[in-house]
Amino acid sequence: MSVRDAGTLAGLPPPLRGRVGERGMPHTQVDEIQRARAKRLRRETTRAETLLWRHLKADRLGGIGFRRQSPIGNYIADFVAHACKLVIEVDGESHDFEERIRHDERRDQWFASRGYRVLRFSNDDVMKNLEGVLLAISQVAEQAAPLSLTLPRKGGGNPATGGAHPTTRNELRKR
Repeated sequence: MSVRDAGTLAGLPPPLRGRVGERGMPHTQVDEIQRARAKRLRRETTRAETLLWRHLKADRLGGIGFRRQSPIGNYIADFVAHACKLVIEVDGESHDFEERIRHDERRDQWFASRGYRVLRFSNDDVMKNLEGVLLAISQVAEQAAPLSLTLPRKGGGNPATGGAHPTTRNELRKR
């Protein structure tokens, strides 16, 4: 008898099987659509997105890990660094129209409600002032990076100064 069968016999709901959502619910169709759309967007990037990605990928910007065309909720972020909750959008001319501006504002508010900060740059900004764009991203990411909660060891971890981390209860008692 498997764990699954035992749970069912005991009147318990079946396990999630590693899926996101409520018990027993498979991925929704929207999730699959979002994933397919993100994959398509990764193949069809603009020149500005490609240029910026060259500088963001592989932790090249201060060791911060970015993902490209990443689904978050019902939206797809051009670039996202989950560790510091930073979304970067590279906007073309279509974002200059009133309806699109309102949509972007709602989207930015949604990201903000989940703790993400959104930086928007135009394609022209990226193409003509890449260094300035990278500097702005770096500064915001640095401010948003989570603080380390690790306490320093006595003597800074240097065994010669008594800063070695105790590994046993006896070593703890000696101190």
